[in-house]
Amino acid sequence: MVAYGIHRTSRFLILTTMGGNMRLTTITLAAVVALSSASFAETTAPGDIKFGENGEVEISLTGAAGDAASGRKIFMNRKKGNCLACHVNSDMAEQTFHGEVGPELDGVADRWEAAELRGILVNSKNMFEGTIMPAFYKASGYNRILKKFDGKTILSAQEVEDLLAYVMTLKE
Repeated sequence: MVAYGIHRTSRFLILTTMGGNMRLTTITLAAVVALSSASFAETTAPGDIKFGENGEVEISLTGAAGDAASGRKIFMNRKKGNCLACHVNSDMAEQTFHGEVGPELDGVADRWEAAELRGILVNSKNMFEGTIMPAFYKASGYNRILKKFDGKTILSAQEVEDLLAYVMTLKE
C-alpha cells in the first residue's frame, strides 16, 4: 500500500510518498520539479531587463500572464498608472478628464506588438527619446523628490504585465 501527501511551502509544492516502489518515487519527484518551477517563476528586476534594439522587451517580467481586469484598474488609477492623465481611451468613457498630451490609445494593440508595448511601459525613453512618459518599471537613474521613493518603481512587475494585458485588448 502507498500513501502520499501534498505539502505547500512558500516556494515549493512537495509531494511525499510512504511505501511503494522506486518507480512511484521517481514519478513523484518529477511532479515536484515540474509543479515547483511552473508555479514560482522569478520576477525580473528592473536592472536586469533585456531591451531589444528598438526598446522592446520580449520576455514577461513575471513569467505569468497579466490580468486585463486588474490592468484596467491600474490604467484609470490616478495614483498608480494614471494613464488617463495623458491618453484618451474610449473604453473608459465613464472616466472624466482624459489627457491629450500622449497619443490616443484606441486601437493601440493593432498598431504595436506586445513586446513593444511592454518596452514602452517599462521605460518609454528607450523607444522615444525626449518623451515625458514616465518609466513605470525603473528604480534608479533619475532624481526623486521624495526620498521614500528612492529605489522604487512606479509599478510592480506584475502591474506592468496586468497593464499590458489590458492595453492589448484595445483594438479597433
